[in-house]
Amino acid sequence: MAVIPFITVEGPIGVGKTSLAKSISNHFQMNLLKEIVDENPFLGKFYEDIQEWSFQTEMFFLCNRYKQIEDIQTKYLKKNMPVVADYHIFKNLIFAKRSLQQKQYNKYIQIYDILTKDMPAPNVIVYLTASLNTLQERIAIRGREFEKNIDPNYLIQLISDYETAMENFKLTHPDIPVLKFNGDDLDFVNNRNDWQYIISMLENTLKKEIKQQ
Repeated sequence: MAVIPFITVEGPIGVGKTSLAKSISNHFQMNLLKEIVDENPFLGKFYEDIQEWSFQTEMFFLCNRYKQIEDIQTKYLKKNMPVVADYHIFKNLIFAKRSLQQKQYNKYIQIYDILTKDMPAPNVIVYLTASLNTLQERIAIRGREFEKNIDPNYLIQLISDYETAMENFKLTHPDIPVLKFNGDDLDFVNNRNDWQYIISMLENTLKKEIKQQ
């Protein structure tokens, strides 16, 4: 049975996940799945008072991402339709661990484990990272009102949290390749050569994965 490609793009806020996912979708003729962000009614309040609004924010994201990932299986993969998503659901754990109190986090993990037990796994994860300055520049360019209140220290910690999470992911999921690209060095939106480099790396990795399976 042929393997249907499923790619996820991950990285901290503002790193360019959606832009790259759209580009991958167009190049490989894949269906694009974008995470729900603007629809979260708690997000603006979250950036103003993380402790007060963290649980509501994270639960909204978890429930909506669960439904979207479930759709990948039923709407795309079962119908032999390749898909690229601008997130992986494991990102919920990165944000929840940073923002939730321990008692809340323990409850959150129980719900997360139940919901993600039978989730489809991607063939490849594209991991984008960047420095604080790059993230801030890109966040400013896209101009989301609720992101204007993001504390720089929160972004710095998020960059570190992603590094730790991705290293742990590679240890616990050695069968899923992770392609890491530095957004400080690569401008895949404005530089064709940088874009081609990422696409070539992804294409070669996909071919190897599909051939092995």
